[in-house]
Amino acid sequence: MLDKRMEELLNKQINKELYSAYLYLYFANFYIEGGLNGFANWYQVQEHEERDHAMLLMRYLQDNGGKVSLESVAEPEGKLEGFVAPVKQALVHEQYITDSIHAIYDVAWDSKDYRTMQFLDWFVKEQGEEEKNAVELLRKTEFLGSDSKGLYLLDKELASRTYSVPSRT
Repeated sequence: MLDKRMEELLNKQINKELYSAYLYLYFANFYIEGGLNGFANWYQVQEHEERDHAMLLMRYLQDNGGKVSLESVAEPEGKLEGFVAPVKQALVHEQYITDSIHAIYDVAWDSKDYRTMQFLDWFVKEQGEEEKNAVELLRKTEFLGSDSKGLYLLDKELASRTYSVPSRT
């Protein structure tokens, strides 16, 4: 059974993951409006992944005697200017999520909640991948700058990304 502090932290993380999904839908819509459907696809896949993260957290709470408490999801703030802005914002956001997962892990460590630490190991690894992907996309996007041919090719590359159900192995 989870202690109340861990239950609270995991519920807050669920909300953060749902906000992430909402944020990535916001980015996808921005790119669709700009005619960059490959970028939109990339963020739509991200949205699916973030929603799955929230569901994994919810299931963990349910399976360990915790109560899921869903909160309102905040609207993304700020106006996006330029096709690089969402990519930069996504990297900052992924770093924020990584810090949040690490903070939960610290609490699990301090309270010797080994089951939650084992559960969070997957999220720690996943966030490493999320940050790596965000950095790579930002590097490519910034490298291309205003090169329309390069941007066209990158957009085509991003259009080929497909969603796959997360594996917790």
